[in-house]
Amino acid sequence: MDRRDFLKKGTTAAAGLTAADKILTPLAQASDLGDKAMPIPRRKLGKTGEEISILGFGGIVVMNNSQSFANNIVAEAVDHGINYFDVAPSYEDAQARLGPALAPYRKNVFLACKEEEWTKDGCAKLLEESLRLLRTDHVDLYQFHGLTKMAELDQIFGPNGAMETFEAARKAGKVRFIGFSAHSVEVALAAMDRFNFDTILFPVNFVLFSQANFGPQVIAKAQEKEMGILALKGMARSTWSEAEKSGHPHPKCWYEPADFPHQAALGFRWTLSRPITAAIPPGDERYFRLGMEVAQQFKPVTEQESAKLMASAAGVNPIFHLGTA
Repeated sequence: MDRRDFLKKGTTAAAGLTAADKILTPLAQASDLGDKAMPIPRRKLGKTGEEISILGFGGIVVMNNSQSFANNIVAEAVDHGINYFDVAPSYEDAQARLGPALAPYRKNVFLACKEEEWTKDGCAKLLEESLRLLRTDHVDLYQFHGLTKMAELDQIFGPNGAMETFEAARKAGKVRFIGFSAHSVEVALAAMDRFNFDTILFPVNFVLFSQANFGPQVIAKAQEKEMGILALKGMARSTWSEAEKSGHPHPKCWYEPADFPHQAALGFRWTLSRPITAAIPPGDERYFRLGMEVAQQFKPVTEQESAKLMASAAGVNPIFHLGTA
């Protein structure tokens, strides 16, 4: 099951996820964080002039949870210095939860949204709905979401394509910056040739780099273009086996995450040690909280730690491969 099938199918186990309201404990109780007063560091976002927290808050964290849960965990994230929030219409009710939760902080956060409609009119409809649900008159970053095929680029940049909506929205002040996310090296490279994007959101992961050569060429090209580089899947490990797809303990992860907490923490540190601006951890609450801990206490990985991590990835099946466009 890939990401899109996972989201379309819906997390049928999500009804049980509302139990997270009962098990959600203060961050300091969830893990030993040390000095909570230490804010999560920020980095420059390419040539945008913005500085955002090195840890992003992914909307899946609040998906299929109560509004009180969303309010509390967003407030907690802001208290720890997170100012980068990312969401998408495909994340079920996440926009409806995130909008009210972010309302007290909207002026001080960098809000990113993504969409998967490649036509001009369809994209415009999604943007207006996102603005309504997120309770804002603009998003700071609007992105094409999860590009995997060259045909998607052709439609986006063709007559009555979604890029027309993106550019019109930027002129109207509804969108400040334009970016994209992709799950294909080939499509990501092609997209950067077609348009002067402000940002790219792409998997940057120790298994993908070491077992599939998936990612380093994308980062290199984005650096050449002085783009803001945002990372996904820093805590990913592999694909679920057929038996695990219906019975694993992480209903908000369509992939198998790295072992909790040590491999996941080291993998996330490895991602944050690449030349990126920020990384978004999984939507699973435990992994998100672990990401906050890692970001708050961030130190680049050493050569010895990197070697150990790569050794643990040997023979692991990566979640993406080259040649998927």
